[in-house]
Amino acid sequence: MCRCKGKVMVSINDHPDMRRGCEGCHFERVDIRYSAANQPQGKAEVSGEVVIMNWTPEALGMLF
Repeated sequence: MCRCKGKVMVSINDHPDMRRGCEGCHFERVDIRYSAANQPQGKAEVSGEVVIMNWTPEALGMLF
């Protein structure tokens, strides 16, 4: 991903293995509610998500 010539952005569960596998890239952590998986309980739990980019958001005027 870091060697790709174009801009790449991936959103995935925040896990140390994902961060290690994408060293050298830019990371943004966000909180997300997965409501579909929590329908039986009637509430959506907050979970960590990481957005991994081979570019910095400042280059495009920020994203978050």
